[in-house]
Amino acid sequence: MSVGLTVTHRRYVPYSHAHYAGNLVDGAYALAAFGDVATEVCIRTDGDEGLFASYSDVQFKAAMRAGDVLEISATITRMGTRSRTIDFEARVVCRGTQGSQAQVLDPAIVAVTATGTVVVPAKQ
Repeated sequence: MSVGLTVTHRRYVPYSHAHYAGNLVDGAYALAAFGDVATEVCIRTDGDEGLFASYSDVQFKAAMRAGDVLEISATITRMGTRSRTIDFEARVVCRGTQGSQAQVLDPAIVAVTATGTVVVPAKQ
């Protein structure tokens, strides 16, 4: 079983993704990142990219900004025959401050959490 398997990606949020005043990034940025990390989860567990079926919960807890470095984690919490339930978390681990300056955040800021379901092809 692969319950408990965690996959983590890190990515820098470019300034081209800022949509709002204060260099805020829309929440869809985190959802796209969750899709990417879910793809790796499916590849590792099933040898297939799988398909994202649904979110059962999404919580936007803190701002994400251009210049942030995000750490996006996905942990399998349930394995069905073809479906996998995954808990997601996007954390801000570094934040741009002024010009090209930035700081490491300790502790990281939890920006978005979600629970989602992916499906994979039936085993032959």
